[in-house]
This record gives sequence, C-alpha cells and structure tokens, in this order.
Amino acid sequence: MEAQTFRKFRDIVYAHSGISLGDGKEALVSARVGKRLRALNISDHKGYLKYLEQDGSGEEIVQLLDAISTNVTHFFREPVHFDFVRDCMAKWLGAGQTRFRFWSAACSTGEEPYSLAITLREALGNRQADVKILATDISTRVLNSARAGIFELDKLAKVPPALRDRYFERPDDGRANNRAVRADLRRMIVFQRLNLANPPFPMRGPLDAVFCRNVMIYFDNRVRAALLAEIVRLLKPGGYLFVGHAESLTGMMADLKSVKPSIYVKNR
Repeated sequence: MEAQTFRKFRDIVYAHSGISLGDGKEALVSARVGKRLRALNISDHKGYLKYLEQDGSGEEIVQLLDAISTNVTHFFREPVHFDFVRDCMAKWLGAGQTRFRFWSAACSTGEEPYSLAITLREALGNRQADVKILATDISTRVLNSARAGIFELDKLAKVPPALRDRYFERPDDGRANNRAVRADLRRMIVFQRLNLANPPFPMRGPLDAVFCRNVMIYFDNRVRAALLAEIVRLLKPGGYLFVGHAESLTGMMADLKSVKPSIYVKNR
C-alpha cells in the first residue's frame, strides 16, 4: 500500500472511530482492507477509496471499521475484575440496593457482557433485583454474533463446568459443538452499536460500573480524555471503571481514584 493511500485510510478510520493507526501499520491495513476489495470485487486500494467517498449511505464506512477493528476476547478475561464485581454486589445488596446498571463499552462478540451477567446472577442467588447490562461496540458484525449468543465449545473453555451447565444449552439446531446462552441470561443484556469516539452518549446513568477494557490503547490522548470524561459523567459516585491491565490512566484521572491495578472508583 502506498504511503499516501495509507494516510488517507488512517485519516478516515480516525475521523469515524477515533482509532489511531500509527506508522508501520500499512501491512495490517492493507490486509484488512483487502477483505472489502474482495467482497466488492474492486481491484485496488485507490478504487476502494473512491467507492468510500461516493457511498452516501455511510454503510461502507461501517463495513470498513468492522474490517479494521480488532476483536480479541474470551470468557472471564482478567478474572480479578469479575471477582471484584462479585464482592461489590455482595456489599451493595447488603446495603439494600435493588437496581443495578452496568456498561460493557467494547463488548466484541459478547464474552465480556455474558461473563458479567453470569457473575451478577451468581451473586444474586435467589434474591430479586432489577439488573441490566448495556453492551456496545462499533462493529455491527461482532454485535450480531453477540446477540445470537452461540459459542463453540472451545470458546467456553474458561467457563467453569458448573456455570457452563447452568447458563448454556444446546442450540435449537442441535449442533453438538455449539452452546447457546440461555434466554434468561440474554434478557439481562441490551446490545447497541456505539462509537466511543463520539461523546456525548445517549445514556443517562447513573451506572454502577463500566467495563472499558483494552480499547483505549487504540485511541490518542484527545479521544481518550473525552471518553473518560463521559464515563465519569455516567458513573454513580462510588461507581467503578475497569480498564485493561495494559492500559494506564496516568495524567487523566480527574474524578477517578485507583483502588487496584486497572480498577478505578469515581470520587464521591
């Protein structure tokens, strides 16, 4: 891919998603854009750029971002976060709280919000509560997969067998190597497309906790600061933000206090 062409793609991706593609990403962009060239039967990158510019519907931008965005996830990734939520739920329930709101900000194919839903259901036990999880992603492709809630058995390797038996079942098509999330667990989650680079968001809050893990590493400081400000707005006083263990909020922690590595609380 020519340097000038790469810069144009980089500018388009940044403008529409906030994802900052640094120098040296030409091969990655070329490979992922190649998927769209083959799908549209377009012969070269410049022809695809022209196609993007002429697409008045904006749908091809969505397809491009689907191809570019990275979606790496698994059930109960960074398990200390789910242990922390379990302990928080015990505390909140003990204080009489009955309404709970959570946000999985970059939910990918759904492993994170489903892991969170399982954690919350286990913490509730036989108690009744109003619990909802908002799960968002910029990729329509992964959101469709997440909504379906069907996973191959190897994707469930990190789910303890007792929880796998409790919250997953054979899908209607009967495929032996797949398991479907049970309907009562799926009803706890609302999946929506959201661009984290374009605050303010339509949610009102207050939220008990936000999972925004392993996504801010793709943003520059301007986009990161705006996203954090919006998360702080949505969190309740004493609500928690979970980020990836490789991410740092140093210099951007206004109204947030570190309580553990990768876990922050909103100041009261």
